[in-house]
Amino acid sequence: MNTSTKPYFIRAIHEWAEDNGFTPHVLVDAFGEGVLVPDEHVKDGQILLNIAHTAVQLDCMDNERIAFTARFNGVATNIELPIESIKAIYARENGQGLFFDDMQGPDDPDENPRIETEADKPTSKTDTSGNDKPRSHLKVIK
Repeated sequence: MNTSTKPYFIRAIHEWAEDNGFTPHVLVDAFGEGVLVPDEHVKDGQILLNIAHTAVQLDCMDNERIAFTARFNGVATNIELPIESIKAIYARENGQGLFFDDMQGPDDPDENPRIETEADKPTSKTDTSGNDKPRSHLKVIK
């Protein structure tokens, strides 16, 4: 069995953001199995968390989970995020990062994500539906 590339991408974007003075944020499926987050901050089944070293005390960031202590309304709270629960990681300041499309099951041989390359993108910065709104900087990974 191959190890998923997802935790490696998460650590890489986290390190890149920190090295460049950006604030790494993760978007999390708050109702995923094993997720421990403060319910009062969950919105539409998701929670957005700042995981910068200046905001949290990181206990673990490995292939299975991210665990840290963060303050919510002045109260130190233990946070547990199984890797499967993380939907995106990106820099708050510029939106650059990765969005994970976890549609495959754990036994799927194509479980490892595919990075959208520059060749996959339309040449225009507008939405392909004809709208003139700017496209997101997040990369879709399948």
